[in-house]
This record gives sequence, structure tokens and C-alpha cells, in this order.
Amino acid sequence: MSKEEIRQKILSLAGDYMTAVEQENAGKEKKYIPASGKNIGVEELVNMLDASLDMWLTAGRFNDKFEKNFAQKLGVKYALTTNSGSSANLLAFSALTSHKLKDRALQKGDEVIAVAAGFPTTINPIIQNGMIPVFVDCEVGTYNIDAGKIEEAISPKTKAIFLAHTLGNMYDMDKIMDIADKHHLWVIEDSCDALGAQWKGKYAGTIGHIGTYSFYPAHHITMGEGGAVITNDPLLHRIILSFRDWGRDCWCKPGCDDTCHNRFKMKLGNLPEGYDHKYTYSHIGYNLKITDWQAAIALAQLSKLDRFLEMRRQNAETLLHELDDLQQYLILPRITPNCTPSWFGFLISVKEDAPFSKQEMVTYLEANGIGTRQLFAGNILRQPMIAESDVKLRIGSSPIMKAKQLDESCYARLPGTEFIMNNTFWVGVAQNNTPEDMKRTSQVIHQFIRIKTNA
Repeated sequence: MSKEEIRQKILSLAGDYMTAVEQENAGKEKKYIPASGKNIGVEELVNMLDASLDMWLTAGRFNDKFEKNFAQKLGVKYALTTNSGSSANLLAFSALTSHKLKDRALQKGDEVIAVAAGFPTTINPIIQNGMIPVFVDCEVGTYNIDAGKIEEAISPKTKAIFLAHTLGNMYDMDKIMDIADKHHLWVIEDSCDALGAQWKGKYAGTIGHIGTYSFYPAHHITMGEGGAVITNDPLLHRIILSFRDWGRDCWCKPGCDDTCHNRFKMKLGNLPEGYDHKYTYSHIGYNLKITDWQAAIALAQLSKLDRFLEMRRQNAETLLHELDDLQQYLILPRITPNCTPSWFGFLISVKEDAPFSKQEMVTYLEANGIGTRQLFAGNILRQPMIAESDVKLRIGSSPIMKAKQLDESCYARLPGTEFIMNNTFWVGVAQNNTPEDMKRTSQVIHQFIRIKTNA
């Protein structure tokens, strides 16, 4: 056989193997309904082996195609992969500190609008870059920032808004962008939990200046570990690329040289004229690239995104219908007007006057095979990473303080966030679950409430 025939036989056998695995698993009883999870199969395995046979150990042809297809899918000019959604956030925020942005560059001590109910790595880059997070409260129901409270938190030092769309339900992009335009603020849309959500027909992440995504196994599509940063701004794209690739000024892909045809003709920094552009560095950057194996998986997953989104929407709609009769005790998720959510998870809040606590309910669900998750950090100001640090921050319009100075009166300035920490959790609606799983979830919730109410 020729080399190409051997290759095709390997890929064909791999497909047969994965098909056999899927058939074997199809009849197994499902004892636990997970809060999240991946759905991968033949296409992903074949792509990964195809990439392996290339013996190209870093980003290559699969990455090039994924970045192109991902940008096309979202309707943006530029997409760059990175090794996680957290790295995507770090790259997005770090890019705004670049000297190439001149007077629009963020400086140490600048302030950034944020929320405390979310994942740490939406906050971490602000602190890591020496800036001050300004925490605004969240709404119960949408679990996104209360946009009506943003302007009172803005000061002359406020330079950016950096927020995550909560579990696939977008915050009010019209209000956010109006505020940003009025006060000349950068907007980073952390869309790691909101891939595929839309605001008036535009995808989450594509409306602000920069959007970020995660491809961790719990997310809408996966490459294992991985993420992406998108933008329509060519200068921001170049800066993000630089920060991702060691901080270098050169934009040649791995294995390519002299794309600009000026490799030995430039004079940058205090280097001698003509110093090799391939080894010229314009930022204090990182190496946060992915491998082609990861991109190969993601490319197969991207082709399934619309189907996965529909499965998530069907699962969420099933839960909304099945739990509608329990609103005496529970707060069900409220979709932001003008948003088509992508449903990362299904948030449920226990009302304060309910005859049971969130902890009791979560414990019962887990004991009966229903996976649950918190809304990540709850109130991140109470987490050891903040509470036991010298981090400087503001809450709303309050003065800047050190985290160690926080007390109960400070936390009370974020009543929605405190409620979420104490009363809110979520259950799974991902593509590894079915409408029948959602009905089982509902049955267990109903059973718990009947026990607690003696109904």
C-alpha cells in the first residue's frame, strides 16, 4: 500500500473503533445526569489521528482552518486560538495595555467595571495587570450585571468594562455599548460560557471590542483545553497575536519566515537597524498557543455547534416547562430581552421564604443522581484569593479600599450577588443530556419539594 492508502486505512479503522464504542455505550443505563459534559465521536477521533500522522507538533493546518472557520461562523475578521478560555481573557485584557494603542492604552491604577458573581479568570487579568476592579451588583433572574447601576460606579479613572455573559444568557448589550461609547470605555465580552448566544442576531463576543471563548470539555464545543480571542480591529488582532506568541513583533506563522518581506530591514526599539524581525519583541508576552491535535478536535466540534445549541435549548425549554409549577419556591432563569441564549447551564434560585435551603436541595439532588454546580465563585470578594490579599478594589461608587478591609457592610452593597451566593445553583442542559434526562431532573426536584412541604 502507498503512504496515503495506509493513512486512510488507519483513519477508517479508527472510525470503526469509535463507532463500536458508541454502540456499546448506547445501551448503558444512565445513573447520573451531569451538570456539563462533552459530546465527541468518530469525527473528532479521526481528525486527531489525522493531525498526529502529520507529526506537526504545534499549531498547523487544522489550527489555520479552525481559526478561519470560527471567524466566519461568528462573522468577524479575526480569530486566534489559545490554550484556555482563561488565557483568552488574559490576552484580551493584556492587549489593552499595549503601547501601540497610544493614549487609549490602559495604565496601572486604571479602573475596570466588573462583577463579583462569576468565574475568577474574568477578574484575575485586571489584578494581574495592576488595575482596580470596580464591582457592580448582579440581577437575580438573568444573573448578569445590573446595567442600570454601572454609571454610578464610573469615575474619571474608569477605562474598560470586562464582563462575562452568565451561562449563555447575555447582558444588555445596547446599554453596555451606549455607556462605553459615552465614557470612551473598552468592552471585553467574556463569552466563554455563551458561545452561540445572540443579541439581536449578533453573536456574543462580536459586539464589544474583543470577545473571548473557552473550549474546555464543559463548554458548548471542546478541544480539551483551549480557547479563542476574536476582534474586528486589525491593530488589536496584531497586539493579541504578539502577546500570545512570546510578545514578538513578527506575525509569521510557525514554520514561515519573512511574511512581511522586511525581516532584515526594520529599526525597532534600540536594536541595531536590520535586526532579525523574527526575534524582535514588542510586548512582555507569553506562549499560549495550542497544538494541532486540539484544533483538529475543535474543527469537528464546530461543525456540530448548531446542533449542540439546539439540543441545549430543547433541554432548557423542557426544564422551564416542567418546573413552572414550582415558582412558589424557586426562581427560574429569566432570558434577557433581545437575547437568544445558548444555555451553558440552567440556573435555579431558592426563594428566601422557601421551607428549605439551597444546600439542602443541592445535597438531595446530588444524592439522587442529579449533578449540580454553583455559580462559580459566588461572591468572589469573599473568596480567599481576594479576602486574604492586598488587592485594591471598589464596590459601586465607594472609595478604593484594600480587600483586607472588607467587612459585612461592604458585602451588603452587593445584595444580588450575596443572594446568588447563598441561594443559587445550576443543573445541566448540555448536549450529553436529553429531554428525558431533564424530565428526570424535574421529577427529583418535585420529589424533594414534596418531602419538604409535606405535600
